[in-house]
Amino acid sequence: MINAKTATVTHPSWLQELSQYAQSHAGKALWQLINTVIPYLFLWAGMIYLTLNGYSYWFTLALSIPTAGFMVRTFILFHDCCHGSFFPSRRANTIVGYITGILTFTPFEEWRRLHNIHHATSGDLDRRGTGDIWTMTVQEYRLAGRGKRLAYRLVRNPIVFLGFGPVFLFLYSNRFVHKGAKAEERRSVMVTNLALLSIVSGLSWWIGFQAYLLIQIPVFFFGGMIGIWLFYVQHQYEGTYWANSDEWNLVQSALNGSSFYKLPKIFQWFTGNIGFHHIHHLRPRIPNYNLEKCNRNIPALRNIKPLTLKNSLRTMRLHLWDEEKQKMVGFGSIK
Repeated sequence: MINAKTATVTHPSWLQELSQYAQSHAGKALWQLINTVIPYLFLWAGMIYLTLNGYSYWFTLALSIPTAGFMVRTFILFHDCCHGSFFPSRRANTIVGYITGILTFTPFEEWRRLHNIHHATSGDLDRRGTGDIWTMTVQEYRLAGRGKRLAYRLVRNPIVFLGFGPVFLFLYSNRFVHKGAKAEERRSVMVTNLALLSIVSGLSWWIGFQAYLLIQIPVFFFGGMIGIWLFYVQHQYEGTYWANSDEWNLVQSALNGSSFYKLPKIFQWFTGNIGFHHIHHLRPRIPNYNLEKCNRNIPALRNIKPLTLKNSLRTMRLHLWDEEKQKMVGFGSIK
């Protein structure tokens, strides 16, 4: 198992200690904006310069990798704004959320609504389908028809979900209003789409549409692939947590069903401490800049066994939730 099964009660006594870390700090948030969005835009400007001045495309490709890293970090700041945890001010979170959402192809209000549903249903077998990776149980897979099995195998294939997942999610799905959206959520989709259309049109007019694509595609590909991988590995590992609604528990879902993804420091920085995902699901209002300190200072959280970068690669062999064994298994385990 990746996570120690430490959450055996609905509300452990130490849970209230998390509140002291759910405090936003305007100075820390502003500094993260400065050291994230400015380098992201600066690197974009650098790639435009290389393109306009006829430098080898290999230089642009090389620059696209750190640019993608800053795109991922920008999305983490956007994510915090969606939880209202980045700035103390709700208005500041909304404004920055819209801007960082545009930079990462994601509508602020609509994604916030869908992401909140994910937090409320993560690990619930009866409420799957919003903000999660398609996951079937062993029994469901056995009873499924050939077409559904094939579709499921395709979706669970790393080449498909890492290669095509970013395109589907960020370029297609995020362009539309989803069921249950209210006026402000529909507006956020429209505003984001119009802003993206303006940016793409303006850059295409300036440097040419082909040149724009030669810059945007690798940045989007690398950044989107990292983003989808993080979505995946946060809840898809052998000892994760799934339960039916009548047995589902929020604390167990957070501690046992959300990974502690221990990354090298440079990757931890670019991913905005999102590896402390178990803490994030316990208390979403803890901003990213407080997560590591929270993990370090609360002894109970140190009992969680981390998922390392090396071990996380093995999760790609896991495809189905085995309700009898209470763990994720691969297709090969089905007889």
